Amino acid sequence: MNIGLTGGIATGKSSVSAYLASKGALLIDADVIAREVMLPGHPVLAAAVQRFGQAILNEDGTLDRKKLGSIVFQQPEERKALEAITHPAIRKEMRDRATAYELNHPDKLVVSDIPLLYESGLEDGFAEVMVVYVPRAVQLERLMSRDQMNRADAEARIAAQMDIERKKERADIVIDNSGSWEQTEQQLQSFLTHKGLL
Repeated sequence: MNIGLTGGIATGKSSVSAYLASKGALLIDADVIAREVMLPGHPVLAAAVQRFGQAILNEDGTLDRKKLGSIVFQQPEERKALEAITHPAIRKEMRDRATAYELNHPDKLVVSDIPLLYESGLEDGFAEVMVVYVPRAVQLERLMSRDQMNRADAEARIAAQMDIERKKERADIVIDNSGSWEQTEQQLQSFLTHKGLL
């Protein structure tokens, strides 16, 4: 079974994906693949350098993330150009891994961890979508505390994503992570038991 896992910033998605992996799920992490396609020698990094110039590279040929970030986060059209280079390659790699996992391990749960799943319109590629949910006020407090961020910056980060309430409404499975971790674990165990995966 192949599910998409998403949530909002600071909702606890990484903790949920780690828990599912600890119970035997096969994890495909969009953020990890996004880093892999920007490694030296990868054609995606070469295409990014062609578009944004050698200045986005460190002396050793690795990507200078801060330099690239400063270009794309201040200019929406540049961000779109970067996404046009990276997103197709990331999606293809995720699909390839999911197909291989389902073929080689048909009895396992395959979890694709995608922060911007709904924003990218990828929900149709999964049997079900699981959303890790906390109310926006909790999300804000956790983000400020976790990243030592002031309220205005934290609110801007949260506002850049689809509202967590909309994601909750669209989800097939909602994991409410606003209580204790034990309560979250109970919900996950119940999901795995219901699917015959525990």
